[in-house]
Amino acid sequence: MSRFYLNYYKEVIEWEGWELRKSIFIVMFLYILYGLFFYWYLYIAADGRLPDGMEGTAADPETFLTSREIQQSEEYSRVKNYLYFLSVPLEWIIFFAVLILGVSKKFQVWSEAASKFASVQTALYYFWLSLLVAFLTLPISFLSYRLSKEYHISTQPLSLWLKDEVTDFLVNYVLMVIAVIFLYFLIRKFEKRWWLLAWLASIPFTFFMMFIQPVLIDPLYNDFYPLKNKQLEEKILHLADQADIPANHVYEVDMSKKTNALNAYVTGIGSNSRIVLWDTTLNKLSEEEILFIMAHEMGHYVMKHIYVGIIGYLLLSFCGLYMIHRLMTVCFKRWGALLHIRSIREISSLPLFLLLLGMLSFASSPLSGMVSRFQEKQADLYAIEMTKDQEAAVKTFQNLAKFSRSELNPPFLVKLFRYDHPTLLERIIYIQREDERTPD
Repeated sequence: MSRFYLNYYKEVIEWEGWELRKSIFIVMFLYILYGLFFYWYLYIAADGRLPDGMEGTAADPETFLTSREIQQSEEYSRVKNYLYFLSVPLEWIIFFAVLILGVSKKFQVWSEAASKFASVQTALYYFWLSLLVAFLTLPISFLSYRLSKEYHISTQPLSLWLKDEVTDFLVNYVLMVIAVIFLYFLIRKFEKRWWLLAWLASIPFTFFMMFIQPVLIDPLYNDFYPLKNKQLEEKILHLADQADIPANHVYEVDMSKKTNALNAYVTGIGSNSRIVLWDTTLNKLSEEEILFIMAHEMGHYVMKHIYVGIIGYLLLSFCGLYMIHRLMTVCFKRWGALLHIRSIREISSLPLFLLLLGMLSFASSPLSGMVSRFQEKQADLYAIEMTKDQEAAVKTFQNLAKFSRSELNPPFLVKLFRYDHPTLLERIIYIQREDERTPD
């Protein structure tokens, strides 16, 4: 009988070893194929040329960029987009490997040995998991940083970049560990309905985060202070008054120590809403262009885009959490032993949750991007109606291409998965068409 069990366990171990090797081989083979496809697509197949009839117009980069700037924009965009598409499934692979190699189970054993309290165990487990993921994805992050330095987008010294990386890790850990502790409390207590309760709890949490973001989180990364140019502030506040936006101050942020890119935004909700300008925008754009940008941001506020975005996010998260619940159940039943998961109630199942969350988020990005691009076009047209300055609008988009090395006409898949704004080509074209429709 003992020999029978010995042979049985030997066969089980051999089977598990074969399944492990096969699974790793399949995943790595698919990742290599995926990487080769996007290399072919971005470097060979994609055509970024202007549509016929656009040559010599305001949308033609040759009219406002040097040949060297055009070349740098094309090179930078290709590499940046390729790194993005490589990095997206990398986290999925890490979570899969953590499960199938038993690392997640080992983290759980360590955390259980360190404390008898479930919340402390979860916090310790998530620290080890997030630290491992941060370490394994650091090379891609560093390559992105070096790329932006090489093409003069980033102005950050390495020490400041590392400081931001550490700050980002700590902020994300603090926020996420609270969510994970609460999530697994629900999973353990309400195994069949946890997803609905988690979604209900996410509603006040989302509003709370939007309320504290401008005053507690953003200042951890940058210094914010009232706009120094008081004449410009007065003009911006005049626009805000026309739009019925309750703003008493405009803030600038010292982004020039980090980047040459341009940006401005309205953030927060209620009494914590803020109008913010990057100092790079103030230094590199004319007053008319800055007023157009601010009118654009005010358009989002006037048309309640922030609340539309929250509603859309909550709808997607409702569907996503339900799908994760169903998929986790299926994965546990079919591959629980292979993934070293004895129950989805155990914290060792968290990588499976994060893996499914990442895949569903990526799959839904074309839909959320399409909605966002529609809202951005609405804000552009609102800004034109408010400022009556099409020339400043076009010049703004040209400068965005110049200083941010942005593509005017990106490949279709890049736009589909990455762009939450219309392409610069599209924005210049519809602004010019709006100008043609405007009576003299």
